[in-house]
Amino acid sequence: MNNRRDFLIKSALGATGLALAPAWLQGAPAIIQSLSKPNSKINGVQIGCITYSYRSMQDQSLEANIRYIRESGISAVEMMGEPVEYFAGMPQPTFNRMRVFQLGGKERRGETLTDAEKAELADIRKQSEAYAKVVSEWRSKADFKKFEQAAKMFKDAGISVYAFKPNAFGANNSDAEVAYGMKAAKILGASHVTLEHPSNDEQTLRLGKLGDANKMKVGYHGHEQQTFTFWDTALGQSDSNGLNFDTGHYVAAGHTDMMPLIEKWQDRIWSMHVKDRQTPANGKGNLPWGTGDTPIAEILQTMRKNKYKFPATIELEYQVPQGSDAVKEVQKCLEFCRKALV
Repeated sequence: MNNRRDFLIKSALGATGLALAPAWLQGAPAIIQSLSKPNSKINGVQIGCITYSYRSMQDQSLEANIRYIRESGISAVEMMGEPVEYFAGMPQPTFNRMRVFQLGGKERRGETLTDAEKAELADIRKQSEAYAKVVSEWRSKADFKKFEQAAKMFKDAGISVYAFKPNAFGANNSDAEVAYGMKAAKILGASHVTLEHPSNDEQTLRLGKLGDANKMKVGYHGHEQQTFTFWDTALGQSDSNGLNFDTGHYVAAGHTDMMPLIEKWQDRIWSMHVKDRQTPANGKGNLPWGTGDTPIAEILQTMRKNKYKFPATIELEYQVPQGSDAVKEVQKCLEFCRKALV
């Protein structure tokens, strides 16, 4: 029996590596299951990913997202809300919500939308308003046992959830919805929730107070509007408010030296997105890691040297090459991190 067990372990590790042990091992003894779990904490630096990275994958169920994370070799995650909430029973929209991210992203980046895209975006936003009312009603009666079940699924897969990003923290969301989102995050094991910075001082004050009341940190994500002082007001309003800093967008905004910002706020950065973007002079593009202007290796090495505790979140935003998929590309990003941190 011991010889067979040793053979299984050696086969798993030799064929595909610890993080990518084959799926059939999931039915093997408990010792094999524990060895096949991913581990993306490298020399003290926790590398995670945001599940937005897998948006191009066909299956967007919670089960599929957990599989993508594991296959990528990732052991910690910033979880988008929809897969978990749909698993918990939230009604699904009849329109394509991903188009809001795609078209809204173009709009935020200052890109020109065609007349057809403008009309499409306006129509989706109108449908979104009606859908938001349906979701709000569902959240008021949500069964949190489903979130407990989801938390167990993550734990069994060897994945920790450090951040949760449901669409529940906007100015139009009630205090009850915000509290719902924070409670769900806590059940999942998250230390903080994340959202796009609302550019509204009243809203960051409100969320900070609700974070205080619900014992949940709030991380504000920025795009090209990020500056050295971008988060100052929110940070002064509440100890719960912090940064969900984005290194790539900071470079695309024209800020080439982000180390002073990271060093100043390292104890208020709840998590940090990592991607490789170009400076405005070079076109602002999202590129495969190592080919843009974001000093990813230097950032990670600074985190290792100074023992910063916040996770570095892989966000896959460059175009997935033909013949590849998001899982394979996240694997490449993780390998870039591994080489930078050895």
